[in-house]
Amino acid sequence: MRRLLNPILPKSWRSTDVVVPVIRLHGAIMAGGSQFRPSLSLASTAGLIEKAFSFPGPTVAISINSPGGSPVQSRLIYKRIRDLAAEKNKQVLVFVEDIAASGGYMIAVAGDEIIADPSSIVGSIGVISGTFGFTDLIKKIGVERRVHTAGRNKSSMDPFQPEKKEDVERLETLMLEVHETFIDLVRERRAAKLADDPDLFTGLFWSGKKGQELGLVDSLGDMRGVLKQRFGPKTQLRLVTQPRGLFSRFGLFGSSQSLTAPAVAAAGVDALFDAAEERALWSRFGL
Repeated sequence: MRRLLNPILPKSWRSTDVVVPVIRLHGAIMAGGSQFRPSLSLASTAGLIEKAFSFPGPTVAISINSPGGSPVQSRLIYKRIRDLAAEKNKQVLVFVEDIAASGGYMIAVAGDEIIADPSSIVGSIGVISGTFGFTDLIKKIGVERRVHTAGRNKSSMDPFQPEKKEDVERLETLMLEVHETFIDLVRERRAAKLADDPDLFTGLFWSGKKGQELGLVDSLGDMRGVLKQRFGPKTQLRLVTQPRGLFSRFGLFGSSQSLTAPAVAAAGVDALFDAAEERALWSRFGL
């Protein structure tokens, strides 16, 4: 209460404690997500980011723990953070917990400083595309695949048809373009901090300690320790959250989707696929 009254209180009565808003960006980065398993995207994080930058004070702290995911959503979140930092004239401190890899690291470079634990995983500056081929399986179980398209490339990379060389080449070209965008963004933000290492942009990842040597990380430490050291022992860390009740958490109210048994079942199936995709992202880093 005293902090709210600070502008009208005598100077000697005003609270001098520093309050630093904290955003937690934890999880895989995917567009949409599901009702039962939300993911990181601009839609799911924009409110938190806006709220954090509305706090008084010069600093916003962001905790990141993400194995990556969608490059588009990663860049959109990155851009929203940088746009608000410039608009509000605030310093952004990013703290890496277990991992900030691939798209997670892309978001991390939105920070003016990146602080990691020595055992954190950072990097993986690359692009990956994974799918499955089911041509032999459908033959064994006696399924006939019927595909009709308008446009000769509309069925490219269909997992139920044999892989075509020209489709793979087209995908690789696309991935190289996305990779270049990622590299340019890291170089722009980290500039002279980056080491001259040929493996830096190959998709490899490193510990936080090695990441500091390579210039991917500025320093080692934890959020509470670093913030209290910089702003004083009375510094308060204020976690920014979105109010969510029991029902809204599962999308049961405020949704255009009917609460029918098929709708609930479909949401459950979506959640299973999302969970499998997220598990695959984490497992690449042994987590």
